[in-house]
Formats: sequence, C-alpha cells, structure tokens
Amino acid sequence: MSNYTAPIDDMRFVLNDLAGLSAVNQLPGLEDATEDIVDAVLEEAAKFAGEALAPLNHPGDVAGAAFKDNAVRPAEGFNEAYQAFAAGGWPALPFSPAVGGQGLPELVAAATNEIWQSANMAFALCPMLTEGCVVAIDTHGSDRLKEIYLPKLVTGEWAGTMNLTEPQAGSDLAAVKTRAVPNGDHYLLSGRKIFITWGDHDFTDNIIHLVLARLPGAPPGIKGISLFLVPKFLVNGDGSRGKRNDVYPLSIEHKLGIHGSPTCVMGYGDNGGAAGYLVGAEHDGIACMFTMMNHARLGVGIQGVSISERAYQQASSYAKEREQGKAAGKKGRAKIIDHADVRRMLMLMKSGCEAMRAVACVAAASLDYMHRTPDDGDKRAHAERFALLTPMVKAWCTELAQEITYSGVQVHGGMGYIEETGAAQHYRDARITTIYEGTTGIQAQDLIGRKIIRDDGKAMRELIGEIEGVVAALSAADANQKIIKQQLAGANKNLAQATDWLLQNYQDDANAPGSVAVNFLMLMGFVCGGWQMARAAIIANRKSNSANDGFYTNKIVTARFYAEHYLPRTGGYLSTITAGSESIMALDAEQF
Repeated sequence: MSNYTAPIDDMRFVLNDLAGLSAVNQLPGLEDATEDIVDAVLEEAAKFAGEALAPLNHPGDVAGAAFKDNAVRPAEGFNEAYQAFAAGGWPALPFSPAVGGQGLPELVAAATNEIWQSANMAFALCPMLTEGCVVAIDTHGSDRLKEIYLPKLVTGEWAGTMNLTEPQAGSDLAAVKTRAVPNGDHYLLSGRKIFITWGDHDFTDNIIHLVLARLPGAPPGIKGISLFLVPKFLVNGDGSRGKRNDVYPLSIEHKLGIHGSPTCVMGYGDNGGAAGYLVGAEHDGIACMFTMMNHARLGVGIQGVSISERAYQQASSYAKEREQGKAAGKKGRAKIIDHADVRRMLMLMKSGCEAMRAVACVAAASLDYMHRTPDDGDKRAHAERFALLTPMVKAWCTELAQEITYSGVQVHGGMGYIEETGAAQHYRDARITTIYEGTTGIQAQDLIGRKIIRDDGKAMRELIGEIEGVVAALSAADANQKIIKQQLAGANKNLAQATDWLLQNYQDDANAPGSVAVNFLMLMGFVCGGWQMARAAIIANRKSNSANDGFYTNKIVTARFYAEHYLPRTGGYLSTITAGSESIMALDAEQF
C-alpha cells in the first residue's frame, strides 16, 4: 500500500499557468494570495495530508464509523486529526477575514481540497460540507444567523451538513415531506432525512444542519420548499451552547465505500419538534440550497480528481516494484511498468488526472471572478462560464474516476482485488461520486436544459470559440503540437456539431434531451480536458529549456497522449448523440 504525496509541481503549474493565479490575486480581497503564499499553503497542506490524514485512510475504511446510543463514533484517530485540521486554520482558508477566514481564493481552496480528498476522502467530506454551509448562510442567511453561526463554522469549531433527501423522495425534491411549523421566533421541524453525510460525530461542540422542509399551506412541488438552519444544540443569547435540540441520528448506512464517513438517517421532531430558523425567504429553499449544492458539486468533481490521483500514485508505485514476465527489448524478468499495456493504463490514469485537475481549477477561478470582480460584464461572463462548467466538472470528473480507479485495480492484477493492498478501496470510494450531489444523469440534464437550451447555446458557443483559439495557437511545425492540434480541432468540431444537433432537434423530439444528455456531457468533458492539455503543451513548449525542463517535457508528452487516446472518443459520442432517441425509446416498459 503506497503513501500519498500531493502532486505539488502539477498543482503549481495549473494554478499559475492555466488558471491564472496572478490575475485572480488582483481581484478585490484576494491580494494576499501571492505565488509565494500559495506555494507555502500547498506545501503545508501536503505535509499535513501526508502525515495526519493519509495514514488514517485505510484503517478508517476497515474500522468504519460506529453507531451506538443514538450517536456516531468516528473511526479511531479521526477526532484527533480533525482537531489538528481545525487548529491549523484549514477550514477558514477561502472565507472573509470579517468572519475569521483567511481570504484566499476559491482557486487555492480547490487545490487544497484535492489534497484532503486524496489523502482521506471519508474524512474530508466533513469539512467540505461545512464549507458549503458557510456559503449558503453567508449568501442567504439573516444578519443574526450570520452573526451567531458563521464565525464558528468558519473556524471549524462547529461543523455543517446538508439535509435534502427523504426515503420517498430520492433526487425528486418536489416530494419532500418534512414539515416546519411556525413557533414564535423560530419553527418546529418534524420528519426524516436519509443519506446525510457526517450527520453526527464528536468532532465539534455543535453541528449545524441545513434542512429542506415545507411550511403549512405551502404550494405543492419544489415551489413550496423552504430552507431551515437546525442546530444539534441550541445556541444561547450570548453565543454559548444551549440544550440539545430535537434532532438525532437514527442509524448509519452500510455502504460500498467511504466507510470512514458516516451516512446517517436523521430524525427531526420525534420529541415535540426540532427548533429551526428560516434561511432566505419562505418557499425559496431550493434556490438557497442550490447555492450550497453548486459549491458541493464542484467539490465532488474535485473528489473525482482526488481519488483518481490516489489510485494513480498507488498503481505507479506498484508497477515500478512488481516483477512479472519479460518485456520487449529487455533481458531477464521485467518490472511490470516495462510492459506496454501497463504503460497504456498508467498513461490513461496520469493524463486523465492532469486534465481533470486543470478543468476543475479553471472552473474554480471563474467562481472567484464571479464573486470578486467589480466589472459587471466580467462578472456576468464568468457566472455563465461557471454555470456551464459546473455540471460537467461534477459528472465528467467522477465518471472518469470510475475508469481510472478501475485501471488502478487492473494494474495490480489479482492483488488489486485483495483489500489489503488498498487499490480496491479507491475503486469502491470513487463509486459514490457519480451519485451524490446529483447523479451523472441529473448533471447532464442540468447541462442540456438549463445551461444550453435555455440560452440557445450562447455560453457553449463562446466556449467552443475559445477552444478554437487554442487550436489556432498550436504550432503545426512542432510534431507533438501538430498531433494535438489535429485531434483537438476534430474533437471541438464534434462538440459544435453535437450542440447544433441538440438545438435543432429538442423541440421536435421530447425524448431527445434526456436520451443524449450523458453522452453530450461526456463529449464536452473530454473536449474541455483536451482544451486545457493543449494549453499546457503550448506553455510547456515555451518553457521547456528552463531549469525544470524534465517537468515540461513530461507535460508535452502527456498532452499528446491525451489527444491521441482520449479525444478520439468524442467521435463515438457524437455518433450516439445524432442517433437520437428512437432506439432508446422503442421498447415498451413491459419488454424490459
């Protein structure tokens, strides 16, 4: 079982050369995020992850969280790690100094979140959800709620959760039945929520639940849902912790993966009602919760990068050590890394990780511009770009993670199927990422319906045009760039044709958007990965004679491999898209 080492060199390259840290840190409030400061943050994050979090990953998976006496007991070592995490100031990294934050960009938080999730995904889910809670309360909460809850959430003294799903509802939030009844200056909630990640633990003195519920007389469907802040312990007027609220975990799930992260069934109001406080306006809960969900969707996309990187590192380490058979052109027994097919798998893993990391960080940079730039036109453009990229980052990165972690098991051969090596854990842990915070199908429907059809393809065509500019910048005189240029041009053309087909056909065939959505999203994902890998190749070529020549040569080769092995897939996706819905919908339900 290999250790985890954060890929700091590639992170520096992505942040500085692809995501434009030097421009992001010119935005109001982000001036302290200099290259030197960010480099120091990454180094310290890598050190903490390697020393405190990664060693708990496999033991936490084996032991899992325990449930006893209506309370969750995390795996051994997790509580101590959390205390050190909070004491190090890590939860506060991307938030305003006005509420105790460090004022660093979302771009930098994306990189550190990758480090946490790679080191110990089960552990890192807890602060990831707290971060989303802070964003939702800061955006939609009253001044009083912000005053009481934000400072302690930001510092990690308290933790947060997101409570959407119910047994009868699943992803269909219109079916939510949890009730909220007015009671003086607050509300009393009653109902059940399921799949609540880190719904209970002993890391913090309080846990702040954001809960979707219905008020009496609320309109049916999603238009009648409101958002409530429900603390595990009530808070006294002076800010101190008060009596226990009527919210308890009822059980924890037995899952395929992320065993160290408790997934709770939560009961609200079994003893008279759980006190809660309205966040935002009545019946506006979905809009308020989506602030948190979009933030979480970027975070889950980064989880796809993270678990893929961890699987790649372990597979690469194993391949350099394992001897088996003979390799072409080499004498004696060979390390399996000398076998061409193992190299193929490792290159798929390596290039996929680098492409996903770049796309996710570029999306995070747009989030910084969206929140910080004083230019209204710039703000609008980045808001549109972030909205377009978010469902793709979430779904494409997590779908590709299935393939990469699968390859990690395959590189290990039979040993990959044995739990003790750890390769199987990465494969199991990755599986949930395509499901929670909205399945791949839901993300794809969001991309097609809300992000492309709604604006008649405007934001998508702007992205396609930007990629065309990168194609034009690739040199046909350079052998590597010539291949990248040819493949990216063809893939981007496939994306443009798929967009045109969608916009021309969705009105005449009601099943067309749903039938093509996932394939469209995957096509877009591979093109966007190629876009960033091509940019990386151009920059690396320019810098390849520097002292870091080996790194830049590596980037060029990896970008070429991505172009040759991933971008051709876009032709297949285009073919399935333009086939439409006929054969998909041809059978009656009874024929399945």
